[in-house]
Amino acid sequence: MNLKKEIKKIYNKSYYLLFKDDTWKGWIFSIIFIFIFIKFIFFPTLSLITGTQIPLAIVESCSMYHKGDLLSNYDDWWKEHEQKYLEFDVTKKEFQEYHFTNGFNKGDILFITGAKPEKLEVGDIIIFNGNGRPIIHRIIKIKEKDGEYTFSTIGDNNNGQLTIEKDIKSEQLIGKATFKIAPLLGWTKLIFYEAQRNPQERGFCDEN
Repeated sequence: MNLKKEIKKIYNKSYYLLFKDDTWKGWIFSIIFIFIFIKFIFFPTLSLITGTQIPLAIVESCSMYHKGDLLSNYDDWWKEHEQKYLEFDVTKKEFQEYHFTNGFNKGDILFITGAKPEKLEVGDIIIFNGNGRPIIHRIIKIKEKDGEYTFSTIGDNNNGQLTIEKDIKSEQLIGKATFKIAPLLGWTKLIFYEAQRNPQERGFCDEN
């Protein structure tokens, strides 16, 4: 009986601190609770549901940016980037049928799901491990040999391929971009790391 009373007492005290206490102690308690909930409950559960260790990803560069973002002019963008895609036999009409034809802006938050190699297609945008850091680029070539898949990607806004994205193994896959959750909201985190970047990589994409 005493144990039940003690549990109820702790619960009532915690509830008050979390939801009703407006003092500095209540705020600190709330922040700690939110941090623990997100890190140890929300993200592990979301990872389990989506099948990937990174269910939410922030776009950290301008490599997938289209000038004008959501209001970008596709014809103008294609004229500027046509040559690099023709090298991979990707036509203007084919590209128009891909997902996310307006690319992504730096700071966008994406919802990522697990990706089975055999289900991926040219035009899909994947997130993969590139020498210890996640990279979000578009697939432009897929090779399959004896049931083993390798992928080749490129950034919509890059002039060419990075060396590390010419031969991506299945075990490097982290997931596939499914939809954009919040445009630019990732800047709430990126702003703290901008000073550590190379000067040419800092700031908003229209400034680069």
